[in-house]
Amino acid sequence: MPQIVIYTTSTCPYCRAAKQLLELKRIAYQEIPVDGDPQKRAEMSRLAEGRSTVPQIFIDGQPIGGCDDLYALESAGELDRLLGAGERAS
Repeated sequence: MPQIVIYTTSTCPYCRAAKQLLELKRIAYQEIPVDGDPQKRAEMSRLAEGRSTVPQIFIDGQPIGGCDDLYALESAGELDRLLGAGERAS
């Protein structure tokens, strides 16, 4: 199972939507809140190749972008492949 990390803020509706999709798919993730933490936000931006908006989502350390990118992967049928859906137990 790949490692999913999502950087979020507590008031971000896009963060909630991204987490909701992952939860709907029963995908475990590590949430890193960046509210009021400039060091964590800087870490996120560095890892996200300069992007500073939330959420920023990583699959096995690779940045995939934000909420819209996550949903685009889902719509294209690519998210399950990236998440190793065939390896998950039903």
